[in-house]
Amino acid sequence: MDRFPDPPAAPTFAEAARVWAMIGVLSFGGPAGQIALMHRELVERRRWIGEQRFLHALNYCMLLPGPEAQQLAIYVGWLLHRTAGGLVAGLLFVLPGALVMLALSATYAAYHDAPLVEAAFFGVKAAVLAIVVEAVLRIGRRALRNRAMVAIAAASFLGIYVLNLPFPLIVLLAALVGWIGARRAPGLFGAGRSGPETDAAPSAAVVDQMFERGLLAHAEPTLRRSLGVLAAWLPIWLGPVVALLLITGPHSVWTQIGGLFSVMAVVTFGGAYAALAYVAQAAVEAYGWLAPGEMADGLGLAETTPGPLILVLQFVGFIAAHRAPGALDPLVAGGLGSLLALWTTFAPCFLWIFLGAPYVEALRANVRVAAALSAVTAAVVGVILNLAVWFALHVVFREVTPMTIHGIGPDLPVLASIDWRAAALAAGAMVAMLRFKLGMAPTLLACALLGLLIAPGGA
Repeated sequence: MDRFPDPPAAPTFAEAARVWAMIGVLSFGGPAGQIALMHRELVERRRWIGEQRFLHALNYCMLLPGPEAQQLAIYVGWLLHRTAGGLVAGLLFVLPGALVMLALSATYAAYHDAPLVEAAFFGVKAAVLAIVVEAVLRIGRRALRNRAMVAIAAASFLGIYVLNLPFPLIVLLAALVGWIGARRAPGLFGAGRSGPETDAAPSAAVVDQMFERGLLAHAEPTLRRSLGVLAAWLPIWLGPVVALLLITGPHSVWTQIGGLFSVMAVVTFGGAYAALAYVAQAAVEAYGWLAPGEMADGLGLAETTPGPLILVLQFVGFIAAHRAPGALDPLVAGGLGSLLALWTTFAPCFLWIFLGAPYVEALRANVRVAAALSAVTAAVVGVILNLAVWFALHVVFREVTPMTIHGIGPDLPVLASIDWRAAALAAGAMVAMLRFKLGMAPTLLACALLGLLIAPGGA
């Protein structure tokens, strides 16, 4: 018996828009939960795209910088309804969470000094530490397949934690190691391959039928099309950043936000946690926009909203502009900073898909490119481990001290400053998530409630 006895009908643009809006509202649970939701709605329930093509698109999105779940939505929307479909899919995937995050950021900026709010976030920070540790383990199991990948992850951790190397340099060095390693030891550096074609009915899905009927001419790569995409999307992405540079100067908070997140959009392979590690290094240490604990607060807020976890960067943009508003009202400045962070974070995602999707097969067939990106993924594990250590230092200990020689060295905890309440909450959150598989949202809620009970200044 056929797996899909009746061929599905192609969705209209309006029908697809309603489904993308529904996915945007329900996309809780981080990238894994969002991808699972799209698989259920697009592959299993509606059969708009086949299993193997969905995984093929996901593999490509996993290789890109930025939020892979949103890029996957853009990819499928683009296949179904060309550029307009990709735009609607990508925007609706982000918009619900962005509106919620804007409201939460404004509330945080106005009331985070209130005792009850501080107590709740005391618990949230402990849960965030557990979430990041779980991310290290989850991504590490997938990426560290052999001793070479483990060595790259370890070197990445030491490079950023001990030597204070910038994240972009670590990405470039890892890619170079993978590129060279693919030639010297392909067994160690070969990127994983997709499994065999297992669709019981490979022609049943809508997109597969469209390919068979020759209705997807927009998916054929051409130089003219690629140049057109670049000519349109580079100004869309970088035009506001350049305008702010010219109007406000190189040292304004607006130029700094636009520049930081534009660079981040290019170098942060590994999704939201890798982006957070890069932004934490810059926003806290280089620019001084936020205190270390406030980065954990922002991640806690992002975990409670639908949409990409990388919406935490919207919180960073809001707080940065709110605290340096210039002649603007602080809340207005915060809103504009939030919008700028969103723009420079997500506009490049459309460029990557519209430009690169037609070349996906060629990219996956290139062994050395795949090996370089596999090495980058391994390096990201080390970067996220650094993020976990960074959170642990600032959540569990009240004081840290730099242990540097000639300006190079790690921060170490002042053991006498340990906060046993925070340590106990963090340990409990890790047991809940790793041992009992409690989800992120319940863990955050439970820790926030416990924070109200046991935090200094709580109930």
